[in-house]
Amino acid sequence: MRKQRLRRSPPKPPISEVNVLPYIDVMLVLLVIFMVTAPILTQGVDVELPEVTSEPIQTDEQNEPLVVALDAEGNYYLERGADSDDALTLEELIDQVARFKRQNPDLPVLVRGDRRVAYGEVVILMSRLQGAGVTQVGLISKPPEDR
Repeated sequence: MRKQRLRRSPPKPPISEVNVLPYIDVMLVLLVIFMVTAPILTQGVDVELPEVTSEPIQTDEQNEPLVVALDAEGNYYLERGADSDDALTLEELIDQVARFKRQNPDLPVLVRGDRRVAYGEVVILMSRLQGAGVTQVGLISKPPEDR
């Protein structure tokens, strides 16, 4: 009997494919994390807005509006560049708005006034904003619920 010789096959070239399945798993986990945390990061002052039918204000991404809030207790809040959870006096609020307007004269200013606040308080706020260099003020409302 003859012994058969085992032939050596030529070496195979290395596989140069990238396995992307682990990357897809990581991306899906990150997507879920961001979807869960995004609503948590949104902060604001609890203000009950008046319900009216109006056209939305068009803003561009580069010039995000400065939002001034007035809650039912008469506390003022600035919702940009400062912690919106800290209530400000009217003078502090006007000083901060004036500083923002000096840096960016085209900065739009919007007022979120609680519907339970007296009309006169909103007018005083708008008058003081005008004195701080704000020439146009937008009022934020929410659309009426279908009844």
